[in-house]
Amino acid sequence: MQSKADTELVRRQNRGLVLGALRRAGPLARVELGRETGLSPATISAITGDLLAEHILVTADIDERAERPLGRGRPRVALTLNDEAAYVLGVKISLNSVTLLLSDYSGHLRHSHHYAVATMGAEATGFVARLIEIIRGYLVERAISPSRVAEISIAIPGTTDETTGTLLWSPVVAVEVGPVPGPVSEALGIRASMTNDVNMMAQALHSRDPVRFGGTFATIFIAYGVGMGLYINGRLFTGAYGSGAEFGHANHMPGGALCRCGRRGCVEAYVADYAIYRAVENLPPDVSPTEIDPEPETMHALELRARAGEDRVRMAYHQAGLALGYGLSRLIALLNPQRVAFTGRGVAAFDLMEAGFRAGLDEGLVSELARMTEVEVLSAEDDLVDVGILAGAMQRLDREVFASSDHDPVVLPKPSAAREPAEA
Repeated sequence: MQSKADTELVRRQNRGLVLGALRRAGPLARVELGRETGLSPATISAITGDLLAEHILVTADIDERAERPLGRGRPRVALTLNDEAAYVLGVKISLNSVTLLLSDYSGHLRHSHHYAVATMGAEATGFVARLIEIIRGYLVERAISPSRVAEISIAIPGTTDETTGTLLWSPVVAVEVGPVPGPVSEALGIRASMTNDVNMMAQALHSRDPVRFGGTFATIFIAYGVGMGLYINGRLFTGAYGSGAEFGHANHMPGGALCRCGRRGCVEAYVADYAIYRAVENLPPDVSPTEIDPEPETMHALELRARAGEDRVRMAYHQAGLALGYGLSRLIALLNPQRVAFTGRGVAAFDLMEAGFRAGLDEGLVSELARMTEVEVLSAEDDLVDVGILAGAMQRLDREVFASSDHDPVVLPKPSAAREPAEA
């Protein structure tokens, strides 16, 4: 019995290797799959034969990258993931809005749509019921049977408990909404998961470039709040209960400025948009962030004032950088990551924070340790949450469903629907 179990485990791992290679590299001939995975020709032949029969893979034209045969003879057949094997539905939740993202199995974004939904206030208690109604209507409009959707992947700002599917705290969603993925899954008959949206940013970076963003690295989001997604030894860190790693609400100054979470002195209370605005306007540090939450246009105007040399504004950005530097010094001292990437709307003003950031990092950390971690600033325009929601769901589908030979049969649509361009 043990030998049979071991054989099935190896088979599952090998199928996962093949699916992962095709997801990373696109259409590949069998000989190239062997080089990518390190599997023998016989193993590649057996696995790809099964995956073709299960409609998980299809044949494709070999592109210019693919190795071509020399001289005459039958050309090699390239293999690729079957777009129609399954769909994944991403759900991105933000303040009083929900965005649905529909992807096919190859990872192509088929369609996206935004909906206005109350996430705060008295109406927030009906959020889950409204979300279920929106998803059900969306699938009907797209003529997609729920049985063809392998997963609903939900990303939400804040701290989640993945063991219960509940939201512990969020700057934009009331905790009164209650459990989310459980009721969604039960109502629609589709597996559902929920995680912090910044975790999805880290997932996106890892899926785009697993060599550069591999091992141990962090991505830190700066905008209306401050969050962090963390990979440790090549795996997304989610903690014992799925809430992930906290950065923005780690304490920077005991008894300090009031944070959006209701506590005092958090890193976010000095770095987020509202914190910088509060400092510029000389508002008391105990003024609630919900009373002063600035619009993006307001923050852009503050950046321009700082670049024009206005001392008070420049000092606010310097203090934000200082808090960020001290916070990062603790992270580096604990984990010694290879790389830290800053992202989000706030990075547009990172150069205004940089002197303070470097001062905090230098004072808070042994210089030899600081030099071991590469710090970079990504584009403020890159929406990594969308990419990460779908990339994470696809990896789970590969690893937890299709890597097993006893998964539910793949039922292809009749007739096959034509791909439509994604909506903005």
